[in-house]
Amino acid sequence: MFYGDGRKEEKYYMHNTIKIKKLLYTITAASKNKVKGSQGQFPLTQNVTVVEGGTAILTCRVDQNDNTSLQWSNPAQQTLYFDDKKALRDNRIELVRASWHELSISVSDVSLSDEGQYTCSLFTMPVKTSKAYLTVLGVPEKPQISGFSSPVMEGDLMQLTCKTSGSKPAADIRWFKNDKEIKDVKYLKEEDANRKTFTVSSTLDFRVDRSDDGVAVICRVDHESLNATPQVAMQVLEIHYTPSVKIIPSTPFPQEGQPLILTCESKGKPLPEPVLWTKDGGELPDPDRMVVSGRELNILFLNKTDNGTYRCEATNTIGQSSAEYVLIVHDVPNTLLSTTIIPSLTTATVTTTVAITTSPTTSATTSSARDPNALAGQNGPDHALIGGIVAVVVFVTLCSIFLLGRYLARHKGTYLTNEAKGAEDAPDADTAIINAEGSQVNAEEKKEYFI
Repeated sequence: MFYGDGRKEEKYYMHNTIKIKKLLYTITAASKNKVKGSQGQFPLTQNVTVVEGGTAILTCRVDQNDNTSLQWSNPAQQTLYFDDKKALRDNRIELVRASWHELSISVSDVSLSDEGQYTCSLFTMPVKTSKAYLTVLGVPEKPQISGFSSPVMEGDLMQLTCKTSGSKPAADIRWFKNDKEIKDVKYLKEEDANRKTFTVSSTLDFRVDRSDDGVAVICRVDHESLNATPQVAMQVLEIHYTPSVKIIPSTPFPQEGQPLILTCESKGKPLPEPVLWTKDGGELPDPDRMVVSGRELNILFLNKTDNGTYRCEATNTIGQSSAEYVLIVHDVPNTLLSTTIIPSLTTATVTTTVAITTSPTTSATTSSARDPNALAGQNGPDHALIGGIVAVVVFVTLCSIFLLGRYLARHKGTYLTNEAKGAEDAPDADTAIINAEGSQVNAEEKKEYFI
């Protein structure tokens, strides 16, 4: 700067003024061109859903961008990133990618307070924006089952409650028993103190019986934050009930002389031990032959005196129960003797028929003596012996009748022959008879002569 020459100082200021005007003109022209080029530029974003404690990625894209800046801001309109420059001091927020066409940032360890509407801004003339809503899911806590006190008596009414907190939105609770879902339950939903999450509970009421002992009752919590892997709570039931008793015999057809085991099958909770055996309302009559071992009654060998009603009684702390078995001892069937008697009689009959021309009785006796089966038959029951005797008597009678018939037939032929001889020379019947008698007399005389 020169102070002695006023013209030079004026000329210097005029020169600077011209430069400033040129610069302003250049900036104005550039701004006009940028406005024309920015008419086809739009930022694009998408809504994001993340589980509480997870990481959310917020992405803003511009397909056509002539070096215009991008910015992300949170629901409180605080700038998070301006291009690649971090504006908010939050260690959870990091830059993922920064270019003229994309600005992506990540928010880790997301909390429910991070939920809201985030804004991506493109600094054109005018500024263009796009909204992305961040939804944070509240994960339900592990469910808990309450209301069970062990043990439960058969017939009691049981009420179980399953409860879980911290879900957003409210979780769904389902009950299962023996892998079968129970539909008739009560459901309650309450808002938590933070006014963002919910506590839900479900109550199951049912009356228990002995079939429920050892059964697993399951409470299942379904929620979209669990990624198709529900949380479950399980309660195994313990039911006490009176014994149930059943007697099982070792054989369905007990026979005399054979052993027999009667098993007293008793089920109860607590388990009944030991069992009590009685017969006909009193003690077992023969302890040496009737041995009790645990739940088994072992009768070493049966006889007819063992017939009667046997009772098994089981008792536990809940109650008492019993079962009865009526024992009938059967005779041993003699199938071997029955099969040998029939061929003995058949053989004797066939042999006797062949020997008719001689002595029938002797042949039958001889045949029976030679047949070993016939000898074996003599040791059989009385009715078999009587049947054999009757058969022999009938056979002998038939043979006697047959021989008598033959004898009478021969005698009649001889009479007719003699009568015919007396009638050969007789003029009439009377003379013929006299001649026949004379012939008989002569025959007798001849016989006496020969004697």
